[in-house]
Amino acid sequence: MSGANIDVVIAGAGVVGLAVARALGETGYKVLVTESAPTIGSGVSSRNSEVIHAGLYYPPDSLKARLCRRGAELLYRYCLDRRVGFRRLGKLIVATQPDQKAKLDQIASNALASGVRDLIRLEAAEARKLEPSLACYGAILSPSTGIVDSHGLMLALQGDAEESGATFAFNAKVVGGAVTQSGITLHIRDRASDDVSSLETRAFVNAAGLGATTLSRAIDGFPPSMTPQLYLARGCYFTLSGRAPFSRLIYPVPVDGALGVHLTLDLAGQARFGPDIEWIDEIDYNVDPRRDEAFYDEIRRYWPALLDGVLLPGYAGVRPKISGRGKPAADFRVDGPRQHGVDGLVNLFGIESPGLTASLALAELVRDRLGETP
Repeated sequence: MSGANIDVVIAGAGVVGLAVARALGETGYKVLVTESAPTIGSGVSSRNSEVIHAGLYYPPDSLKARLCRRGAELLYRYCLDRRVGFRRLGKLIVATQPDQKAKLDQIASNALASGVRDLIRLEAAEARKLEPSLACYGAILSPSTGIVDSHGLMLALQGDAEESGATFAFNAKVVGGAVTQSGITLHIRDRASDDVSSLETRAFVNAAGLGATTLSRAIDGFPPSMTPQLYLARGCYFTLSGRAPFSRLIYPVPVDGALGVHLTLDLAGQARFGPDIEWIDEIDYNVDPRRDEAFYDEIRRYWPALLDGVLLPGYAGVRPKISGRGKPAADFRVDGPRQHGVDGLVNLFGIESPGLTASLALAELVRDRLGETP
């Protein structure tokens, strides 16, 4: 694999890697995107709820809060410009117990401090006027929450990146590298032949998702202390047989490490529920059908009329968390030269939700940090 005329290599062709490729290509960089899978977006980016988040839950001074708000604004505009499928459905965050109403107040206050100014506080009767099948003790309406065709989005981003001159190498996994005086030497394995070739590049963006921490540790000359511990959290989804009687997304108040078993809709109106959260030691996308019992219990807190036997195992995603069980959710890590001291290198760690929403804003930040000096 030749590094001739390559300014920057991006490891990972998920939604964030694709957004970065587009942003850097449009800035004038000669970009190569390597992807260990045979297609774009087959990892974290294809195993989520496809929600465009408004930015309600994150600490106001965090990257997640700032990039979620900016990302949603950019994403809605991009979808309109590029005719990517989306709908601004809105969502209801619901208190399913009387003592959770105080939690709704906390969410509303946090959202306001984060710059989200369109929330509407609803009493139970007002929420049921919007969604008659809903059971709750109170709710918050977020009108700017929406859904997006994530695969259509990624195809559009790939097309834009290629239009600006970016090239893609699939079945090509960056397995290590070394910091040199002139840049970064990368070792790339062809997964078809198992051959490993080396490529020298002036800059490198590690957007490898679940593999980002392993890759960071495999780069000689990169400070080991600057790579966080990875924790794996699997979230399973179940789909609904039949049509749900809701026109908006329904979210319970958040639980430790996740946003709870919520109801989302795809662009065709089909409902799915999830994710739950299960801390695991190895990447595993299997959905245990027996988990449906807990799903029925959780869903019936806000939709008591849910019938038995209508939930079907759907799919699972694994979140690349950098804080473990019982710990506060960690912020995004977008570490550039000023953070770790290595010129021309940006690592993205812990890019879980709201990574899809924030993808275009994350790309802006990566572009800016790539140009920084230690």
